[in-house]
Amino acid sequence: MNLENTQAQMRKGILEYCILSILSKKKEAYPSEILETLKDSKLIVVEGTLYPLLTRLKNMELLTYRWEESTSGPPRKYFSLTTLGKAFLTELDSTWNELRGAVNQITQS
Repeated sequence: MNLENTQAQMRKGILEYCILSILSKKKEAYPSEILETLKDSKLIVVEGTLYPLLTRLKNMELLTYRWEESTSGPPRKYFSLTTLGKAFLTELDSTWNELRGAVNQITQS
């Protein structure tokens, strides 16, 4: 049994939820800000994982983005939640609370 693989799969399973939650709190964020927030919370994610996920969430119309010129390099893409993304996050909040309660009941009894 590979513990690291199981741990990685558990993290991947909640990554979308965490990204949407970060954007809900920040209103908008540059990908490096999202990575830093995840890192601060001990969810280590690399750019190669984040960018395709942001693109997928954008293609699902859960995120939108805007470009902003940067004085220190190329323009930056800032992501934010769409109305659909906010509704989706509300549903994920409910699902997460149900799952957390069920897991706590099983593991703590």
